[in-house]
Amino acid sequence: MDAKGRIDMFEIMLLGLGLIVIAGLGYTAFAGPSIGKAGSRRLQQIQFRHSESTAARVESQLKKAIAARKPATYKAAGSGSRIEALAIRLDQTGRKWTLSQYAYASLGLGVAVALLVFLKSGAFLLSLGIGVLVGAGLPHLVVGRLIKKRVAKFNAKFADAIELLVRGLRSGLPVTETLQVVAQEIEGPVGVEFKGIVDRIKVGRTMEEALQVTAERLAIPEFNFFCITLAIQRETGGNLAETLSNLADVLRKRSQMKLKIKAMSSESKASAMIVGALPFIVFGLIWWINPNYIDTFFTDERLIVIGLGGFTWMGIGVFIMAKMVSFEI
Repeated sequence: MDAKGRIDMFEIMLLGLGLIVIAGLGYTAFAGPSIGKAGSRRLQQIQFRHSESTAARVESQLKKAIAARKPATYKAAGSGSRIEALAIRLDQTGRKWTLSQYAYASLGLGVAVALLVFLKSGAFLLSLGIGVLVGAGLPHLVVGRLIKKRVAKFNAKFADAIELLVRGLRSGLPVTETLQVVAQEIEGPVGVEFKGIVDRIKVGRTMEEALQVTAERLAIPEFNFFCITLAIQRETGGNLAETLSNLADVLRKRSQMKLKIKAMSSESKASAMIVGALPFIVFGLIWWINPNYIDTFFTDERLIVIGLGGFTWMGIGVFIMAKMVSFEI
């Protein structure tokens, strides 16, 4: 097969891959929600609303409060909302990173990796693809890792903060004073976030608004439970200290269940990581030890397309295995 035939085949395969990607994106964009599930949710809401059971009415109020407290960050589509979402992700890390610093870091990392791969292989398209993948993916993974680490630190101290609130309320202090005590006594992300709540209350915002801002920034289910508990207690009344004490107990049991699930799924996660990473590790080792053995993967258009296809399918397999061993409660 001559060079022209190889180029035509390369273009046809790229066109087919592009059509498959466009079809997948179109299906994802226009599939929409299920009509049957929406009807079931509306029927369940009506049953809760007109039920004579106290527990059912409380559950209805809880679901209404959850729906009213959804963050408005992702309400509008487009680049503006995506940039705002990225700024919130950077703020959730607890670091003083800006959007410009993130963009410069991603661009510099992508250019450096693309240049190194091009000097090693001489394949421009492959170097460009790997540079874009690393420049866009690695900073995103780092930010996600830092967010998870900060969320874990927050959840580890949050139950203690609620119990400190309970002791303050039982001693006769108002809610705002107990929030300030938590901000001063609890170290780490919990103290920082409660200090922000106290500062917003001092400048004139209501406690509900201050809690809502923090809930939207953190996007942590445990803190949302705390905010919803306060909102329902304001509407229905009752002993706030006892309610918060029960919430702290629930959060501790939730944390224990997460640790139990993590211990039971650790073997499956380790196996998935080994199976998913082994092909890439072997390819990299062979390329490092004997580059001439696989040089054709970087020069022949057909092998480049086959290699990219195999890389894509192995990435899909890794993603599926990661979802299979990921458990959330």
